[in-house]
Amino acid sequence: MRPMDNRGFGTRIRQARQSRGWSQEELGARADVSRPTIARIERGDDVSTATLVKVASALGLTVEINEGDKH
Repeated sequence: MRPMDNRGFGTRIRQARQSRGWSQEELGARADVSRPTIARIERGDDVSTATLVKVASALGLTVEINEGDKH
Protein backbone atom coordinates (compact mmCIF):
# COMPACT_ATOMS: atom_id res chain seq x y z
CA MET A 1 0.00 0.00 0.00
CA ARG A 2 1.25 3.45 -0.92
CA PRO A 3 1.30 6.11 1.85
CA MET A 4 -1.13 8.99 1.49
CA ASP A 5 0.26 12.29 0.30
CA ASN A 6 -0.71 14.38 3.35
CA ARG A 7 1.02 17.53 2.10
CA GLY A 8 -0.95 17.52 -1.15
CA PHE A 9 -4.16 16.98 0.77
CA GLY A 10 -3.26 19.74 3.23
CA THR A 11 -2.55 22.14 0.38
CA ARG A 12 -5.94 21.36 -1.18
CA ILE A 13 -7.69 21.94 2.15
CA ARG A 14 -5.89 25.26 2.64
CA GLN A 15 -6.78 26.41 -0.89
CA ALA A 16 -10.45 25.48 -0.43
CA ARG A 17 -10.57 27.21 2.97
CA GLN A 18 -8.94 30.36 1.69
CA SER A 19 -11.12 30.50 -1.44
CA ARG A 20 -14.12 30.68 0.89
CA GLY A 21 -12.49 33.41 2.97
CA TRP A 22 -12.55 31.25 6.11
CA SER A 23 -10.00 31.32 8.89
CA GLN A 24 -8.64 28.08 10.30
CA GLU A 25 -10.79 28.75 13.35
CA GLU A 26 -13.95 29.09 11.25
CA LEU A 27 -13.26 25.89 9.33
CA GLY A 28 -12.57 24.10 12.61
CA ALA A 29 -15.91 25.27 14.00
CA ARG A 30 -17.76 24.16 10.85
CA ALA A 31 -16.01 20.76 10.92
CA ASP A 32 -16.26 20.36 14.72
CA VAL A 33 -12.49 20.11 15.15
CA SER A 34 -9.98 22.46 16.78
CA ARG A 35 -8.03 25.18 14.99
CA PRO A 36 -4.74 23.39 15.78
CA THR A 37 -6.14 20.30 14.03
CA ILE A 38 -6.82 22.37 10.91
CA ALA A 39 -3.25 23.69 11.09
CA ARG A 40 -1.92 20.12 11.41
CA ILE A 41 -3.90 19.01 8.35
CA GLU A 42 -2.68 21.97 6.30
CA ARG A 43 0.92 21.21 7.32
CA GLY A 44 0.52 17.62 6.16
CA ASP A 45 0.77 16.07 9.62
CA ASP A 46 -0.99 12.78 10.32
CA VAL A 47 -4.61 12.94 11.45
CA SER A 48 -7.33 10.31 11.46
CA THR A 49 -9.30 9.54 8.34
CA ALA A 50 -12.49 10.46 10.23
CA THR A 51 -11.07 13.93 10.91
CA LEU A 52 -10.08 14.37 7.27
CA VAL A 53 -13.59 13.40 6.19
CA LYS A 54 -15.17 15.90 8.62
CA VAL A 55 -12.98 18.74 7.37
CA ALA A 56 -13.46 17.88 3.70
CA SER A 57 -17.21 17.63 4.21
CA ALA A 58 -17.33 21.06 5.86
CA LEU A 59 -15.71 22.41 2.69
CA GLY A 60 -18.08 20.52 0.39
CA LEU A 61 -15.28 18.18 -0.70
CA THR A 62 -15.10 14.40 -0.68
CA VAL A 63 -12.28 12.08 0.31
CA GLU A 64 -11.56 9.23 -2.07
CA ILE A 65 -9.34 6.34 -1.10
CA ASN A 66 -7.83 4.44 -4.00
CA GLU A 67 -6.12 1.10 -3.69
CA GLY A 68 -3.51 2.19 -6.17
CA ASP A 69 -2.01 0.13 -8.95
CA LYS A 70 -2.44 -3.61 -8.72
CA HIS A 71 0.49 -5.47 -10.24
